[in-house]
Amino acid sequence: MKWLVSLIATLALWILLFWSVDLSILGTGLLVALLASALLSHLYPENLHKFLHPVRWACFIIYVPYFLYFCIKANIDVMLRVINPNLPIRPGIVKVRTTLKSEMAKTFLANSITLTPGTLTIDIDGQDFYVHWINIDTDDAARRTAEICGRFEPLLRRIFE
Repeated sequence: MKWLVSLIATLALWILLFWSVDLSILGTGLLVALLASALLSHLYPENLHKFLHPVRWACFIIYVPYFLYFCIKANIDVMLRVINPNLPIRPGIVKVRTTLKSEMAKTFLANSITLTPGTLTIDIDGQDFYVHWINIDTDDAARRTAEICGRFEPLLRRIFE
């Protein structure tokens, strides 16, 4: 099943990139997709067919603008901290704990944290994330976790777990 989903996903990406239904392009795309699937399908997560469920796609479609909202909000926060020297900057590395179980969900969470300005995921150790944060405003681990991970975790859980 992983091989088939890998083949379909790779071929769909090929068609989207070339945006053509010419037989030579489709044939080349099929050969590339077959080769990529044969060599790389073992890297895909188990139960990959679950990602074809419409509810997961709906949650992903909701997640994109949700993430963009927090990304823009963080951009403005970092911009204001750079422009105004009176705003506090207390950088440091904090440890936050996630409740996500799958590797794909943790990867998406780490990337979401890193793509949000002012935070950078440095390491993942099991359920613990080490994040460089531009302004550590609390020493309470639960509040830090809620502020950094909590906003993304519920939707990522619906998408990947």
